[in-house]
Amino acid sequence: MASPFRQGLLHFPILNPTVSPYHFPKQLHAPPPDPPLRARIYKPLAPQLSRKLDRQQHEARVEHWKWKWKRNGLKIERGTKLLKDLSTWGIGGPCDYFVQVFNRTQLVSAVRCGKSSKLSKFFLAGKLCDVIVSFKGCRFCQENEIPFIIIGNGSNCLFDDSGFRGCVILNRIEFLERIEPGIYRVGSGFGFNRLGLQCSNEGFTGLEFAGGIPGTVGGAVYMNAGANGQETADVVDSVNILTTEYKLQRYRRNELNFGYRYSACQDMNDLAAIVEATFRLQSSGSARTRQLEYLERRKLSQPIREKSAGSVFRNPPDDGVSAAKLIEEAGLKGLRVGGAMVSKIHANFFINAGGSTSQDMLDLIDLVKGQ
Repeated sequence: MASPFRQGLLHFPILNPTVSPYHFPKQLHAPPPDPPLRARIYKPLAPQLSRKLDRQQHEARVEHWKWKWKRNGLKIERGTKLLKDLSTWGIGGPCDYFVQVFNRTQLVSAVRCGKSSKLSKFFLAGKLCDVIVSFKGCRFCQENEIPFIIIGNGSNCLFDDSGFRGCVILNRIEFLERIEPGIYRVGSGFGFNRLGLQCSNEGFTGLEFAGGIPGTVGGAVYMNAGANGQETADVVDSVNILTTEYKLQRYRRNELNFGYRYSACQDMNDLAAIVEATFRLQSSGSARTRQLEYLERRKLSQPIREKSAGSVFRNPPDDGVSAAKLIEEAGLKGLRVGGAMVSKIHANFFINAGGSTSQDMLDLIDLVKGQ
């Protein structure tokens, strides 16, 4: 049987440090002195002087944007936040800048930071991670060639051990509004697990499967998360997104073309971030019981107490067999590379068994894929 991994079925992004925050555009360098004699005298010192001016200008810009963000209720941290603390895998080094957003206004402010050019091509995480976007959209970042990413619960992210040379925006838009009985409007940073528990406890069916899923609403909508015969698409009514032009745009369910771990959001060139979603659920007296059954099944079949990113590989299409089954039949349960290990409970869960590096996890993924 042909390998189900031949088409590259990994569904989470791997973030590598690619841009130095102290790599500046040429126009920021000090111009050479005009008189030829002075140029000859100071030429040996010009590179050092230029670098000093670069650093000073960079620090001045940082202070400017820190003031501008603070005015909008944002607090930027420099070099103190570790990405391993933002990822369920517990892997990753420091990021240069870190800021949290708690509402739509702050999200726009953090993304925009003044007039900016068109964002570069975005990417988002796999089925369980919240909205993740990579871009150079902010004037501060554009001028200093610093990329941004927006993350939610980090439940599908493998960060590099050397960190991320840019700014991480943590999405904490966590509001929940009950429009009518069974109709919920929810912020994209709201925990998907929490939403599933809340709806089931209130007697509404459709999101029982969400209990135990460590992602957020934005990621669940983006990848159409599902389990136990239910999918996010079944109960989504509408989704509001922030475009790269800083406009809010609403999409109805039939406009999102949901499929297996897919939504049209993945192909939107103008998508900057999912802001909120509205869900329409039906009343059910057995929703709570069913939710508890699903959660108990998850506890028995998945290593929920381990540091993992959920399932690493998508199930192969049309083969009628899961990726976990194929990995198990290859005898790879318990396989270990450094601190990374294939779970003995669920073969498609790769766990940080203690001190795993990003390279350990990548090597383990490649080894399993090859086998």
